[in-house]
Amino acid sequence: MAEIVSTTPGLYPLPDWAKDELSKLKGHQRSDLIGGDESDAVVAVYEEARSEVIESQQSAGLDRIVEGQLRWDDMLAHPLAVHDSVETRGIVRYYDNNNFYREPVVTGELTADGDVAAELTAADEQVGAGLQAVLPGPYSLAELATDEHYGDDAAFLDAVADFLAGEAEQFPDVETLLLLEPSLVTDTPDDGEDERASDAIDTVASALDTDVVVQTYWGALEEKVHAHLLDADIDAVGYDFVTDHEQNLYNINEYGTKDSIALGVVDGQNTLVETPGEIRERIEWVDDRTTTDFETIYATANTELFYLPVNKFEEKLRALAGAADAEEVTA
Repeated sequence: MAEIVSTTPGLYPLPDWAKDELSKLKGHQRSDLIGGDESDAVVAVYEEARSEVIESQQSAGLDRIVEGQLRWDDMLAHPLAVHDSVETRGIVRYYDNNNFYREPVVTGELTADGDVAAELTAADEQVGAGLQAVLPGPYSLAELATDEHYGDDAAFLDAVADFLAGEAEQFPDVETLLLLEPSLVTDTPDDGEDERASDAIDTVASALDTDVVVQTYWGALEEKVHAHLLDADIDAVGYDFVTDHEQNLYNINEYGTKDSIALGVVDGQNTLVETPGEIRERIEWVDDRTTTDFETIYATANTELFYLPVNKFEEKLRALAGAADAEEVTA
């Protein structure tokens, strides 16, 4: 079997103590959400919490370590929500669940501001080898936002891709870049738009000389969208085998995939904790039913993990790491 690399798509739950401290320092109003101008006391809480979730990943034995995106009040929309050329307006439902984010309305030119890069650089000081960057994919970020500057969907998508690429260019050295693209599944691109989405992903992927994984979730890609995504110059596509294993398997066998693959085999929204053996069985189930001789299999949760209580989140980290360790699984 291919090398199995344990990782996650980031966006972790805040430690309980950090929630309490931030509640005292920030409050609970919409105006108290992250805007990029936090006090030193608030910044210190996030720094300590980031260090804690990095230690949790290292202690669990994960092969790839993320910074956790603990400051991302707006989930995937965060990089725009804190930008000077963006106004945050109404509260919008985050996909089809009970979470909400501030609608980012782009009112001016998008240029890289270094917000995500700064968090990742801070994480790099603690992680070193094995660091993984996480960004929203350009198509999903554009779909979550509103454009009042560029005036054209294609131009806006290009601008978002250039913005993310500029941000990625400021990253420290990373082992992997994970681009989160749930909207490719939930808001299927129209004809022509699917090709532009692939080109936009290319723009971001080319900003770094590292392995790039595009993680899709909350279902399976439509066949044409899947085919266009394979045209992108990326190293792996991520498939949500928790939500829809049959259609994802069909897409892989019918249209092929990249030489490496990411498998969402742990449920990021369910508190039921999978055992390392169960996770390994799911990985082997896919590997046995596909014809590609994969170079690397990234074993991951299917979605972000901020939905989970901290104790369940940490248990899932350990289970993922254990599943990638053949000796632990067979012991």
